[in-house]
Amino acid sequence: MLELLPPRILFGFTISSLYCPVSVVLFRKVKLQESNEVNQGVTPGDPIGIVGASAAGLFTALLFARAGRKVRLFERAERLDPALRTLIVTDRIRHLLGISAEKSAVNEIRGFELFTDGRAATIPLESPDLVIERSLLIRVLADEAQSHGAQLEFGRRFASLRGSRGGIEMSLATVGCRMKSTAYERAFCSAVVGADGAQSGVARAAGWPMLTTVPLVQALVRLPSGMPSDTVRVWFVPDDTPYFYWLIPESRERGALGLIGTNGQRTRRCLERFMEKRRFKALAFQGARIPVYQRWVPIERRVAEGSVYLVGDAAAQVKVTTLGGVVTGFRGALGVSQKILNGGVSPELRALRRELDLHRLIRRSIHRFRQADYSCLVDWMNDGMRRSLGRVNRDQAARVLWNVCRNQPRLLWMGLRGLLARWPDLPAGEDAS
Repeated sequence: MLELLPPRILFGFTISSLYCPVSVVLFRKVKLQESNEVNQGVTPGDPIGIVGASAAGLFTALLFARAGRKVRLFERAERLDPALRTLIVTDRIRHLLGISAEKSAVNEIRGFELFTDGRAATIPLESPDLVIERSLLIRVLADEAQSHGAQLEFGRRFASLRGSRGGIEMSLATVGCRMKSTAYERAFCSAVVGADGAQSGVARAAGWPMLTTVPLVQALVRLPSGMPSDTVRVWFVPDDTPYFYWLIPESRERGALGLIGTNGQRTRRCLERFMEKRRFKALAFQGARIPVYQRWVPIERRVAEGSVYLVGDAAAQVKVTTLGGVVTGFRGALGVSQKILNGGVSPELRALRRELDLHRLIRRSIHRFRQADYSCLVDWMNDGMRRSLGRVNRDQAARVLWNVCRNQPRLLWMGLRGLLARWPDLPAGEDAS
């Protein structure tokens, strides 16, 4: 779920974009048009059911409500009280959410500082990234979805589903602290969208395989003296994690310091050692399990005559280079909306699949980088690379690859070595959902 810019630099390590044709699809706003044809057996008045008040789920509800469709969103929590988590996203989110992105932002980022083995490099951004508080984003999306007519129902835990009358019938358990026993209710929907996270109950019920996840751990800390509040710091420490450490300022006084690892307990210990060495003191901790994109997850399954869809983390719509999934999850929601409303046609899903596959290729080329590799990366950071990384964001992977490789060809052999290496497996039994 983190959207971290610095791994743009990582996109320069694969040679696939130079030796294989890459189709570049730039994101653009798409006006959803409801098809005049309705699937056989589906009643036009039946609502679209969405399970999970995640950011992707609420954005999906908003898209359908804007298009004039009836929407029922079911959330197991008794009230909208999302967990706090600091996120960073590119300015592409402004094109997706408009004013809602600004309402959710707590800071703007105009540059990055990269550190490894005593070396440092800076990357100024032409278009600032946004630092977003996840709980605020979810509340903003919920308000906007409801203002367009979406119905949000809390205290409804998904239990099961089955095909019925050309649609989907769900069984939902009514939960609440005052209830002496569990009551169940049925909800018939023309289609169901699972937006209930990496361990999606909707996905399991419809027959999708379980996803692999990795742990994200971060601590809220006070910013070091003299650190600009519009600059993110990134440390590459391959002995601790194949990803990186980050410090994202969310205000002038404090920020989120964290990392992604492959083992939950070890990741927490690494963060604590990192904080102790650099004299950070945790004000609070945040954590999550992030799905790992290993291959494209088909977003639709037929259940009898009805259809079930997945969006966001439930479909592993996460850039595996940085494990950021906000923008890609929203793109998945837009794609599913297109597919349902436009008679099965969704250019956005095709473009998203190409983007996620390219990020997977990049991750494979860098996943086994050693300290010497990161040292070379920082040493080779020339003015052309800085300009390219500051101009083109990580949500345009093909453009980043081309520009970085063009400005620093010496990175190509590093990417080739990674691509020829065996893809590393996660520790057995540790990180499967």
